[in-house]
Amino acid sequence: MQKEIFLHQVPKDIDRALTHKIRDIWDRLTPLARNEWICWVTIVKKAETRKEHIERMQSDLLAGKRRPCCWPGCPHRNPNTAKWFSKKR
Repeated sequence: MQKEIFLHQVPKDIDRALTHKIRDIWDRLTPLARNEWICWVTIVKKAETRKEHIERMQSDLLAGKRRPCCWPGCPHRNPNTAKWFSKKR
């Protein structure tokens, strides 16, 4: 039996941040890697932190990074990572 994979939809603010060069990199990522970036950006509470995460995502992708650094993983996809977050979402 194959495990179902939970994938996030790309929010509008992330989609707008995917400029031409970044979009090319984004499209070459695996669906799970894109999912990790989306979750990493959207799980924060404050709008200014989310903006900072989007900016860091852009620079990290341009630098060749494929996943967020120091991120335990999407708690929506892997329940074992939920312990790293104050609340399950």
